[in-house]
Amino acid sequence: MPGFFEMMILSSILLIGVVPFWMICSKAGFPGWISLLILFPVLYIGLLFFLAFAEWPALQERINQDPI
Repeated sequence: MPGFFEMMILSSILLIGVVPFWMICSKAGFPGWISLLILFPVLYIGLLFFLAFAEWPALQERINQDPI
């Protein structure tokens, strides 16, 4: 059973790591749950490459909108 110190470390990892990636993914137009991939080292690198090179749906919607 994890102790207090281990639970604090786990909570820090979730707050410092997952929450910002969740917001980045959501603002880019991807589902936020894919930010959970950062909890696995190999998948984390894959997520970084995916976010870097994928066409973001939110950006595409802005480009496709008619100018006012």
